[in-house]
Amino acid sequence: MAKPKIVIAEDHKLFRAGLRLLITSTLGLDVVGEAGDGIEALKLVRQKQPDLLLVDLSMPNMGGIEAIRQVRQLSPETKILVVSMHSSESYLKAALQAGAQGYLLKIADQNEFRVAVSAIIEGKFYISSEFTSKVIEAYFSGDNSEKSSLDLLTNREREILKLVAEGQANKKIAALLCIAPKTVDNHRTNIMRKLDLHSALDLSNYARQHGLLVEE
Repeated sequence: MAKPKIVIAEDHKLFRAGLRLLITSTLGLDVVGEAGDGIEALKLVRQKQPDLLLVDLSMPNMGGIEAIRQVRQLSPETKILVVSMHSSESYLKAALQAGAQGYLLKIADQNEFRVAVSAIIEGKFYISSEFTSKVIEAYFSGDNSEKSSLDLLTNREREILKLVAEGQANKKIAALLCIAPKTVDNHRTNIMRKLDLHSALDLSNYARQHGLLVEE
C-alpha cells in the first residue's frame, strides 16, 4: 500500500523544514512538495494530488483560507490540516467553513502533531484542545452565518479582495495574477457592489473579519 502523499504550504522556511523532518522521520510519510504561498500550494496540489495538505494561514499572495477553498474544488479528496499560530476562534471557524478537516496550533508538541496528522489521514477531524468545546459545537451545529456573503464572490474576486485589502495597487495585482489592470478594476467594482462596501478600508475590514486577511 502506497504511503500517503503530503504537501506543506508554509512561508517560513525553517518551520517548513521542521514539519518535513517530523513527517518523514517520525511518521514515515512522503512529502511530495513544499510551497511558500497559497498560489504555489494550488499548483502543487494540482500536480501531485496529495492525500494531505498542511497549510498555514499567514502566507503572501494568497492566504491559507482562500487556498483551502480552492483546494476543496480542485482536489476534493485532498484532506487539509491547518497549522497556525493563530488561536482566535474566528480563524478556526473560517478554516473549518472553508473546508479544513483539522486545526493545529504551532505551540503543539511532536506527539500532538503525530496524532493530528494520523487522525486527518484516517478521515477524522482534529482540533487543538485549546479551543473550547462550545466553539466546536457551534460550528458543527450549523452556525455558518459568516459564510453567506463571501459566497457571493467568485474565486478570482476573493483573491483580488485579499490583495486590495493588503494595500496592493491595481497594477501590482494585475502583475501577480497575470491579468489586465482594467480587469482588476472591474473585479474590484463588482466586489464592492456585491458586498455593499464603499472604500478600501471597508474591504480591509471585511477581509479580516472573514479570515482572508490574517494579521502577522
